Amino acid sequence: MIPYRRILLKLSGESLMGEQQYGIDPSRLRDYAEEITTVVQAGIEVGVVIGGGNIFRGMSGTGKGIDRVKGDQMGMLATIINSLALQSALSSAGTKSRVFTSIRMEPVGEYYAKEKAIEALRNGEVAIIAGGTGNPYFTTDTASALRGIEIEAEVLFKGTRVDGIYDADPEKIPEAIRYDTVTFDEVYAKGLKIMDLTALTLCRENNLNIVVFNMDQKGNLIKVIQNEKIGTLVHN
Repeated sequence: MIPYRRILLKLSGESLMGEQQYGIDPSRLRDYAEEITTVVQAGIEVGVVIGGGNIFRGMSGTGKGIDRVKGDQMGMLATIINSLALQSALSSAGTKSRVFTSIRMEPVGEYYAKEKAIEALRNGEVAIIAGGTGNPYFTTDTASALRGIEIEAEVLFKGTRVDGIYDADPEKIPEAIRYDTVTFDEVYAKGLKIMDLTALTLCRENNLNIVVFNMDQKGNLIKVIQNEKIGTLVHN
């Protein structure tokens, strides 16, 4: 039994690079599209928010003389590029999708509205929501929390390069301990690095659980949705 009817999937822009140093790895993009297609074919409604760090990260621009607001706007455009790439890959996989943007960019994408996104989901289309929140100073993690709440998703799945939440960076400290479950209060108290505090607070106050898992392992998305013991659940 699949316990979810509608989910919000947050994808990392950096993960789209694959083994490259920049841009979009076609094989990684294809893998993601196939993973999402499997979930859609199982009858689950899927909303997606993608980061833009594989192309441009707003915060990095401030150290290079770029105004923070302009840098964040450039980051928003990067998420839209990634979203269009995912839409194309989903189309190749035989899955319908619609790109919504938080800033007006017709005909690149439709201007986002909750009702239009939910309509797409009910029609069996993947709703790819791009452009972050549309405002500077907010991350795509916060955008994923906000959109997940708006579209009435039952859970937020955060796809990363690691298989859950650890008490230290497992890529630097091999003996780091992984959590199977952790509460929002424990995340705050222990200073665990999952999402920024704005995103976490949104999820906590609106009772939207987060599952952090390794999206780069083929088959993991449908497994974690089926409640197999992979990843880490964050809850109230």
